[in-house]
Amino acid sequence: MGLLEHLGELRTRLIRCLTAIAVCSIVGWVFFDQILDFILDPYCETLGERCTLRVDEPLEGLNTRFMVSIYTGIGLSIPVLLWQSWKFISPGLHKHEKRHGASFVLSGVILFVLGCGLAFWTLPRALDFLIEIGGEDLLTEFRARAYISFIIKMMLAFGIGFEFPLVLILLQKLEVLSYKTLRKQWRYAVVGIVILVAIITPSGDPISLLALAVPMYLFYEVAVLYGWAKEKKSLKAQKDTTP
Repeated sequence: MGLLEHLGELRTRLIRCLTAIAVCSIVGWVFFDQILDFILDPYCETLGERCTLRVDEPLEGLNTRFMVSIYTGIGLSIPVLLWQSWKFISPGLHKHEKRHGASFVLSGVILFVLGCGLAFWTLPRALDFLIEIGGEDLLTEFRARAYISFIIKMMLAFGIGFEFPLVLILLQKLEVLSYKTLRKQWRYAVVGIVILVAIITPSGDPISLLALAVPMYLFYEVAVLYGWAKEKKSLKAQKDTTP
């Protein structure tokens, strides 16, 4: 396809992604109370019975519900977002690689859920650290919108961070990267991962940073191993077909 066709294809994919987010956001709006109870768990686990959220503005409750709905829509529409991404990228792949769309989407969804689960598991520890570091003289009572935004952004950051191996594998499939380059640049990768995690995690606490940076580096090594195995398999196939 030419440039205009690529842009048209991209526009179509983006419209479908936005439509999926909008539809799934309605689910977030309908089940707002249940989602809010779920989000409050780390806060209540840290503070016990004193886990109340403060509302300072008349519109804060409405804005909070909109925010939860939209972020819920993004989370629920991850399968659609991954599928549309695959359909946009797959024309650049080899014929036998285009058949892996379902496994790509399934792997992406599983990794996203695992990332969100890890974030939710680390949140009470991160909140405990952030509350205690301020000292005993500070009364802890978070604003509703600030706390909910913090929790959701943490979960999305972990979920998106866990997509890291898929990105590296896709880049190798597209022949943009090779596993040899990744292996050679591992020191820079460590520094880059730490900086990236520090940027995308809103808390900035060492617990969350380590909880995401360590798996991301392990995923980096998994991507290197994938590239090595792929090249070894390709060389073996060439050897078998050579008379």
